[in-house]
Amino acid sequence: MAKHPTKAPPAPLPAAAAPRKSGRPTSAKPRPKKIATPELAPESPAAAQPQAAPPPPPGPQPEAVDGLAFDADQRHLLETLSLNLAKAAMTAQSAIAEAALSQADRPAALSPDPFNVAPAMTSVITSLAARPEKLFQAQADLFGRYMDLWSTTARRAMGEEVAPAPSTDKRFRDAAWSENPVFDVMRQSYLVTSDWMNGLVSSVEDVDPRVKRRAEFFTKLLTDAFSPSNFLASNPAALKAMADSGGESLVKGMQNFASDLERGNGKLKISQADYGQFTVGENVATAPGQVVWRDELFELIQFDAATETQHAIPLLIFPPWINKFYIMDLQPANSLIRWLSAQGFTVFVCSWVNPDKDKAEFGFDEYLQKGIYRAVEKTLEQTGSDRVNTVGYCIGGTLLGAALAHMTANKDARIASATFFAAQHDFAEAGDLLLFTDEHWLAEIEQQMDAAGGVLPGAAMAETFNALRANDLIWSFFVSNYLMGKAPAAFDLLFWNADQTRMPKRLHLDYLRQMYGKNALSKGEFEIGGQRIDLSKVTIPLYFQASREDHIAPMNSVYRSARLFGGPVTYTLAGSGHIAGVINPPSANKYQHWTNPALPETLAEWQAKAEQHPGSWWNHWSAWLSDKSGEQIPARDPKTGPLKPIEPAPGAYVKVKS
Repeated sequence: MAKHPTKAPPAPLPAAAAPRKSGRPTSAKPRPKKIATPELAPESPAAAQPQAAPPPPPGPQPEAVDGLAFDADQRHLLETLSLNLAKAAMTAQSAIAEAALSQADRPAALSPDPFNVAPAMTSVITSLAARPEKLFQAQADLFGRYMDLWSTTARRAMGEEVAPAPSTDKRFRDAAWSENPVFDVMRQSYLVTSDWMNGLVSSVEDVDPRVKRRAEFFTKLLTDAFSPSNFLASNPAALKAMADSGGESLVKGMQNFASDLERGNGKLKISQADYGQFTVGENVATAPGQVVWRDELFELIQFDAATETQHAIPLLIFPPWINKFYIMDLQPANSLIRWLSAQGFTVFVCSWVNPDKDKAEFGFDEYLQKGIYRAVEKTLEQTGSDRVNTVGYCIGGTLLGAALAHMTANKDARIASATFFAAQHDFAEAGDLLLFTDEHWLAEIEQQMDAAGGVLPGAAMAETFNALRANDLIWSFFVSNYLMGKAPAAFDLLFWNADQTRMPKRLHLDYLRQMYGKNALSKGEFEIGGQRIDLSKVTIPLYFQASREDHIAPMNSVYRSARLFGGPVTYTLAGSGHIAGVINPPSANKYQHWTNPALPETLAEWQAKAEQHPGSWWNHWSAWLSDKSGEQIPARDPKTGPLKPIEPAPGAYVKVKS
């Protein structure tokens, strides 16, 4: 006779919920806690009668394992975790498959090594091999560091109180990196090895400086990529988030990953902000004003007055065409444009068009004649002034400096003064962007532009800038978005950073070759508007702003640029970097700035006698600019000038997406 179980079997796993709709898998939710109660098996006549259990066999008996006595909450969590891990894997696999299909018919890259790293690394390795004593010393140094680490780890494992090595690295700020001995060893081993590798490459002495810098840069990229914080299995914070959420964090992370692949049309385009939280003209770029001129290259925006009187000489700002102008008008609290209006300046901004294929052959001459000169002409026409003060930001400042030299050569005195934000004219020490300007890389860039119809896609330049600060702009978001499953923050600056623009092929290649490659502008070898220009002939007052931690326009590069001009030059150094160093309203009380009215031969000499001031540099510049902006006149209304309003600020060009 068949034996009947003495207890009911464990409850079956819950059936899968009915699908909500097609699309990405959603997270399995942990079930609410409840007291485990055994379910009775359906009654049968046989089951209704008590059954005698067979006698146990002789000898020691194993402990009875009661499946129903197993912690029900733990079982539920394990079920949820298993389901979510499966869903995360399915989401990732599906996204990767879709990406592969979308990329299948695209042409292969021009080179498997677009940055030309292999020759640089070969030169470094050859140099090290030629000096075995240096390699031996380096290996001994690495061995010594590991011995120290192993000694500390062994003492800690034996129960000795050993304070963990401190780290200021943001990647390892979670307490578990220090408190957990396993993760502490991972962290310290990685830091020892990466520091040793980067130091070894930097110690090479008989290699061309640019070649060495390329090897250093990409060794740093490599060591950053292999940080244990970038992997789920070796990141304690990500593992804890996965355990606490029953795997839901990983499902959300893979959904973020799939969305970014989809947004990049098969290429991973990591989200840096919650882009859906911002709309240009609604909650960013909201300073009131009017578009008073529009042509094929730019819109001229005149902003409303914020005071009853204004300075007679207007202010015209040329932002970089690499980005959109509203970095200067993100939110009312940090809007440089609103702040300038409140100081009594009549503010105009040249809002560049987001160029398409029809602008492929536009170069410096077009941006000079149809850009700088026409914007100056229309600003003067609108205000009735005979002179204008100007601002050039980043690459917009490079163009403005060249325009000043061209105007000087032609005895054109319409610009009374110029201010440069983070702008370079001498590119001898232009930082890591120099690594992207050899002919090998330019050939790769040219192929990208040809494939796009004669323009550089906005994402291409964004990828380059992100690579310059990979830990901050790539890996931090990789960990947060994908491993931790967090939604990107609603951050206006990073929304702007992702709102990319295209660049005309001719203009971009000329800029990279003439400025970064040949440093032609500083040498007096650059031609624009049919003339070879000389910056030393420019004698109008100039104000140069640089930022101490700027990696795009390094402070020394800006200082060298300031010394190229022939007139009175004021140089001011701000704290922070390329964006935060410039966009730093006085009300924020952040960072600091340094001033020194002299302009000695080197930046080090300037810094030695510079005076430090707390907070923003804007007030210092405003005082300088006010002195050069003429008398006070009744405030100007953009709607009543000779140029008829076309549409309200921020205009149409800034809203065009790449």
